[in-house]
Amino acid sequence: MRVFVTGASGWVGSAVVADLIAAGHSVLGLARSDANAETIAAAGADVHRGALEDLDSLQRGAAETDGVIHCAFIHDFANMAESCAVDKRAIEAMGDTLAGCGRPLVAASGVALLAPGRVSTEETVRTPDAHALPRVSEEAALATETLGVKGMAVRLPPTVHGAGDHGFVPILIGIAREKGVAAYVGEGLNRWPATHRLDAARVFRLALEKGVSGKRYHAIAEEGVPFKEIAAVIGKRLGLPVVSVPPEKAAEHFGWFAMFAGVDTPSSSALTREWLEWSPTGPGLIEDLDQHYFGG
Repeated sequence: MRVFVTGASGWVGSAVVADLIAAGHSVLGLARSDANAETIAAAGADVHRGALEDLDSLQRGAAETDGVIHCAFIHDFANMAESCAVDKRAIEAMGDTLAGCGRPLVAASGVALLAPGRVSTEETVRTPDAHALPRVSEEAALATETLGVKGMAVRLPPTVHGAGDHGFVPILIGIAREKGVAAYVGEGLNRWPATHRLDAARVFRLALEKGVSGKRYHAIAEEGVPFKEIAAVIGKRLGLPVVSVPPEKAAEHFGWFAMFAGVDTPSSSALTREWLEWSPTGPGLIEDLDQHYFGG
């Protein structure tokens, strides 16, 4: 199968590209810069120049392939509403191109604010929440089913970890260095699900190969790691005190990241393991964090 991958040079997308090629697929990777193009070509994929804002480029890429895996997203937390709007338009444009052919479109989504305080499953549907992120990649992808597209979503945990990570865990490490303490909110019992990057990539490929239209899949290896345990490793490795921050002081300490630092979002992947015959094999978050996030 020839697959169009957006975000092909990104943290998750580059792992998806490698996994697809290793499984015998060919890849057309979206690149918005020369540096992205070099990374994609070095991975053994063909390069398609364009951007999420360039709908014509997305439609050309989708038209040239047998299916789409959409991993790209503009992570601009200062302009999140616009980033989400760009994402929605991109998915709709690719869906229009794939209309009527039954080809798959697999879009990345997330579980971070899906069902705070309770275990979410693949059958949990997000409810409108004025305080939640306005990202609608999942809804947009599944809506393409009405066009004759095999629309699916892969939900990712707050941390897709591994050597070279530049996501939420490195942000926490940076905050700890800046503040001089490794902190957690309240008792620190809020849980973060987690997945190694290579395990997450495999879920995207399996969904593409044998997923069912309209399904949501969970790339979740660990249902929920207590946030206090994450802070403890950071404190140990940086030689900093590990402290509790009262919920009312979380925004002062963590800034814009406070919502994620305090969220309790355990998530199950039991159905995904059954449906896709997926079994994660990578290291857990605590082991990975201790080994690969502090150099040396």
